[in-house]
Amino acid sequence: MSAETSVIIPARNESASITPLVSALLRLPAIKEVIVVDDGSSDDTGARAAAAGARVIRHPVSRGNGAAIKSGARAANGEWLVMMDADGQHRAEDVPLLLSRLAEGHDLVVGTRSAQAHANLPRRLANGLYNWLASWLTGQPILDLTSGFRAVRRRAFVQFLPLLPNHFSYPTTSTMCLIRAGYGVHFEPVTVLARTAGTSSHIRPLKDGGRFFIIILKIATLYSPLKVFGTVAATLFAASVWYYAYTYVVAGRFTNAGALLFTTSILAFLIGLVSEQITQLLYATTRAPEDGHVDSSTN
Repeated sequence: MSAETSVIIPARNESASITPLVSALLRLPAIKEVIVVDDGSSDDTGARAAAAGARVIRHPVSRGNGAAIKSGARAANGEWLVMMDADGQHRAEDVPLLLSRLAEGHDLVVGTRSAQAHANLPRRLANGLYNWLASWLTGQPILDLTSGFRAVRRRAFVQFLPLLPNHFSYPTTSTMCLIRAGYGVHFEPVTVLARTAGTSSHIRPLKDGGRFFIIILKIATLYSPLKVFGTVAATLFAASVWYYAYTYVVAGRFTNAGALLFTTSILAFLIGLVSEQITQLLYATTRAPEDGHVDSSTN
């Protein structure tokens, strides 16, 4: 049986699409409340959401998508949380599907988009790169790192609110945090529609693309530091061996540059080792998944 569910919708200037979305969600029997976080809209997004029956939290000025999600999560009363965009791309009828996966024992269910659902080729390539990098860092297959359509157990999600960025991308951070903390994450294919006429993406591909990359590395060094520093150390060590062999053949000696590469590789490994121990202390303060929850998985 589904638990009581709160839907959190960050919205900024989405008056064209917010009313039908809220109305459709409130018709679902599992939904306890719909929280629309009006993130500094200059139109009547908040008023339309309230008229449709949503509980509206107003940010006088835009704080960012992540900040809106955090405001909604703190205010939510449901045991389960559903996050979705306000631009008409996510369908209310897919919410029961995500909730059914939570009921099976997963802690986070991500609505996974097909490759064709991404707006253009550069974005498809960028998301493919992010998915591959995050999969390598976490050791789990990640099919859609940046999807904003997801359902999660509130007790698992709220632990990581301080780590979520105020802007983009809270999906990236929360997905990697829950996987690295040992929570069960499932990727469920969903249908993604075209944006409602009059709405536009708030993502800036170049600026936010670089931000996504930095976020991935920050979370990786927080939750899997030895993999990052170990890779750097191995690369430097291999370079030192190659350079030593080269200088030995050419000059018959071991140069200072070779010694520097070798020493740096050892230091990088030791930093990773110490960081890994610190990470274990962080795990000790993170509430473990309840017995019976499944491990991270794909469909």
